[in-house]
Amino acid sequence: MKKLLLFLLLLVVPGNVFAYSARNMIAMDMDTNRVLYESNAHDPHLIASITKIMTAVVAIELADIESEVTITDTVLKSFGSGIYVEIGEKIKLKDLLYGLMLRSGNDAALAIAEYVGRDVDTFVGYMNSKAQEIGMKNTKFINPHGLENNKGEGNLSTAYDMALLSSYASKNEVYRTIVGTKQYVAKSDKKTYSWTNKNKLLTSYEFTTGGKTGFTEKARRTLVSTASKNLANITVVTLNDPDDWADHKNIYEALFQEYKSEKIVDKNNFKIEGENYYKNETLYLKEDVFVLLKEGEKEDISLNIQLQKKDAYEDGEVVGKVQIQLKEEVLKEANVYVKLEKEKEKKKTWLQKLLGWFRHD
Repeated sequence: MKKLLLFLLLLVVPGNVFAYSARNMIAMDMDTNRVLYESNAHDPHLIASITKIMTAVVAIELADIESEVTITDTVLKSFGSGIYVEIGEKIKLKDLLYGLMLRSGNDAALAIAEYVGRDVDTFVGYMNSKAQEIGMKNTKFINPHGLENNKGEGNLSTAYDMALLSSYASKNEVYRTIVGTKQYVAKSDKKTYSWTNKNKLLTSYEFTTGGKTGFTEKARRTLVSTASKNLANITVVTLNDPDDWADHKNIYEALFQEYKSEKIVDKNNFKIEGENYYKNETLYLKEDVFVLLKEGEKEDISLNIQLQKKDAYEDGEVVGKVQIQLKEEVLKEANVYVKLEKEKEKKKTWLQKLLGWFRHD
């Protein structure tokens, strides 16, 4: 009998040592895309149903989620996990998205792709274009669900690329709501569906905010999750991990202990010394700027302020940015806005000008 060898990955943090069983793993700060931990994070691997994160993102961005979808025989090409919609059934795109992300419906993935892209291949093209836009350089999608074809080929990506996607997707309110939902009831013209989210971390780890599960015999277990605590927002991706639930929980606990969200710029005390472009106006930030840092790293933080010299500008216009740098690495950027201190003289009507001329005499 052949023995299965698991390569244990060690992460050492102050006072803690944890062992992880993932083939590929990464933890990323979602606010800055800073890598907090990684192991084989850039090695391509089959990703199974975490593919559906991209399927959801493309659908949400390109279509009206309240629109009605009529199920066609395209769903007959689906196998594996499904929500079991029927040909001719009418259901909202929003409900298909919940079925896609909570129950990993492969039939839902095909129905969404055909509706949004007009055909599945076109939709897959949209997925790959979005991947390039996000910066996923080692990713290739061949379908919207993540299953391998009869040649054993499937969607390929890396832990790093999928963390970029998770960070990007989590900035979308619709996406966040869907993946953070534990239970959902949907109604079509034929059925009522009741779904429970397959992401067990939503009920077993209190700081979990979302994510997506995946599994095929060839890819093995894949998992993307997100969690937030004390303004720290982290995503973890594991590929081929037989103990993913425990690994995700343990790395979150380690990182929430090691990293703290530090206020770097206070919007109420934002000033630029020696600034001459807008010396008669007020420059401001709309929000405080926080960055996730380890103990001692705040000393290495610097601000790089870049202003645009504009001859004409309006109240509330963006006129520059503040870059927060950790040594030479830019972690985050914040827009700088201008507030007009002096009211601009309103254009006088011809009548006002005429009356002013008589008063002058």
